[in-house]
Amino acid sequence: MPNLKDLKLRIDSVKSTQKITSAMKMVAASKLRRAQEQAEAARPFAERMGRMLSSLAVNVQGGGEGPKLMTGTGSDQVQLLVVISSDRGLCGAFNGSIVRETRRQIQRLQAEGKTVKLLTVGRKARDQLRRDYASLIVESYEDVGRRKLSFTDADRIAKKVLEMFDAGDYDVCSVVYNQFKSAISQVVTLQQVVPFAVPETAPAAEGAAVEAKPVYEFEPDEEKILAELLPRNLAIQIYRSLLESAASEQGARMTAMDNATRNAGDMINRLTITYNRTRQAYITKELIEIISGAEAI
Repeated sequence: MPNLKDLKLRIDSVKSTQKITSAMKMVAASKLRRAQEQAEAARPFAERMGRMLSSLAVNVQGGGEGPKLMTGTGSDQVQLLVVISSDRGLCGAFNGSIVRETRRQIQRLQAEGKTVKLLTVGRKARDQLRRDYASLIVESYEDVGRRKLSFTDADRIAKKVLEMFDAGDYDVCSVVYNQFKSAISQVVTLQQVVPFAVPETAPAAEGAAVEAKPVYEFEPDEEKILAELLPRNLAIQIYRSLLESAASEQGARMTAMDNATRNAGDMINRLTITYNRTRQAYITKELIEIISGAEAI
């Protein structure tokens, strides 16, 4: 039979844990609103920047050579993965899903005979990937946007990526991050950022009318504009990924802490029932002993 004192201590301990998880849920909910607003505000600019660069890139591809950030090195043998995770845990499967996708991509690329390098953002991805792929990690960043995430943080990472590309350290760079959908839904996303991926246009159906597209004249020419905008687009896409990851982290943490609070409540109810039954059994046993002793006298 369980000890009443042990049960009482266990109930008090779970209640303390419930208070902590409830407080963390409220903090995450307050941070989520701001992070979600920032992520949603960054999407239109990043998407329009991509469409504008795509339009310029199509004109350049038809006319000759373009910037190296668009044309690439002509090879995809060396792949750089920028893995974005969090610095803290207690956020459900947020970090685990990122690490699993990264491991899957590493295994796929290595199976194709390619060389993989990792640049990690956040302690969780670095610590988990370091167990099996420590030799692949070339750079890691911690406490990015700890107080407030800004474009300066993304620009710092983008400059490192550009330096490595100019030095010929890799051929293709992709970002692995969680795209925010809702507080209970985050989608692991793999996005190529170097070289700039020009979206393929679907072929028109036979007999369909060809849509007339406007003709623009650029001053300066397209190549000079691309040479200026492509590095900036890299920083913008990384900034968007950081914002999406920050919103996903707070949403995952709020959901995880809400589930933990509910589970703690259920455990308290079960322990309370056990405590009451045990206490009643002790009282019944003592009454039986008293009555038996009285009858023996």
